[in-house]
Amino acid sequence: MSQPAQPEFGISLAPTHDVPHVRHLTVTAERHGLDLVGVQDHPYVPQFLDTFSLIGHLLDHTERIRLFPDVANLPLRPPAMLARAAAALNVLSHGRFELGIGAGGYWDAIASMGVPRRSPAEALHALDEAITIIRDLWRPGHDVRFHGKYYDVSGVQGADAGAPPIQVWIGAQGPRSLALTGRVADGWAAPIPSYLPYERWSSSNADIDRAAEEHGRDPRSILRIAQLPGLIEPGKRAGTTQLLREGSEPLRADADGWVAELTRLGTEQPFTAYVFWPQEESADQVRRFAEDIAPRVRTNLTP
Repeated sequence: MSQPAQPEFGISLAPTHDVPHVRHLTVTAERHGLDLVGVQDHPYVPQFLDTFSLIGHLLDHTERIRLFPDVANLPLRPPAMLARAAAALNVLSHGRFELGIGAGGYWDAIASMGVPRRSPAEALHALDEAITIIRDLWRPGHDVRFHGKYYDVSGVQGADAGAPPIQVWIGAQGPRSLALTGRVADGWAAPIPSYLPYERWSSSNADIDRAAEEHGRDPRSILRIAQLPGLIEPGKRAGTTQLLREGSEPLRADADGWVAELTRLGTEQPFTAYVFWPQEESADQVRRFAEDIAPRVRTNLTP
């Protein structure tokens, strides 16, 4: 799996019940040239719609932009059914679905929905098994038989998952999950800094590189996605505490500040995709990111 020839840019949205608004933001992102829309996945939140159902709706109302769960909550989505749902979305959208996936985070909420609680090590082992099953089920005609510690699939037939192939992007933050990313993933969806502070991004990329090399993979083949919460505020210069170097504060700066920080990230680290999490989910913020920031960063980072 090769990385994009040029940097890619996108937004991440909450799956609220205000479907016309979410759809408007997605269509705005496409109309103004963005490449990606992520939809956050928290099935236990009653104010949120089912992420996969909403993604299907958004794919039906767009033509070019790619969508992905940011990231899919594996413990609440059995891998065989997750594989089938992802394949259906990719086929129906003519190759515009990618699978962001995670081992699970809010375990009190997850367990409240009736699934067994897992330790971090158990959840990571389950994620490893799940990715194997999912990819096998995307092989048409393949007889999938997998007997693991957490998942068991006995003689299910693989099916067409559409083209281009679906990429698997892991939302990893700990050393073992970063190593798994380097070993098996097509991409790393870096958690927002409230989960993984900025100062850990460089070492996390290095962990992925090291694991990839140990397993005979070219680290450059693994897409690195920086996920950046904040606001684009005209006339506001970023203070030193707001720069994307340490801590977890969202970036609040004018377009020049955003361009400088994203360019630095792409120069100093192997990020080649940038997903904006607007603290104010408005069409104006989406347009500013698409028109005032993405083209300038793309120019700065394209040889």
